[in-house]
Amino acid sequence: MRVVSSFWVGAYVRRCHAVGAFATVARKGATEAGAIFVVIDRLDGTCDLYGPAPQAFFDADQPLDRQFEKVLSGVPGSEVRDRIDREVRFDPDLWVIEIEDRQGRAFLDLATGS
Repeated sequence: MRVVSSFWVGAYVRRCHAVGAFATVARKGATEAGAIFVVIDRLDGTCDLYGPAPQAFFDADQPLDRQFEKVLSGVPGSEVRDRIDREVRFDPDLWVIEIEDRQGRAFLDLATGS
């Protein structure tokens, strides 16, 4: 059984802060099972966007933890905002976490094959 979204988000934000990256919840979604998107602002005018990995990427032997894939890489913030706006129209229960980190660290488990 997976941890509920609100608990996962809280732990993730604390993890980012612990290693010196600023993290904030930009949009709260559904407490139990809202999809989670992570924006990495590299503070140089570019951003990366990570979203939930499609179920096809999950290996049956892996735990049922959340896995992510890079959706956009090195794009202007406006492009990330446009993509998130489209995602919200599709799923209004999603979460958005924004990280400011010059090194572009995401601190996420990436799905193999993404």
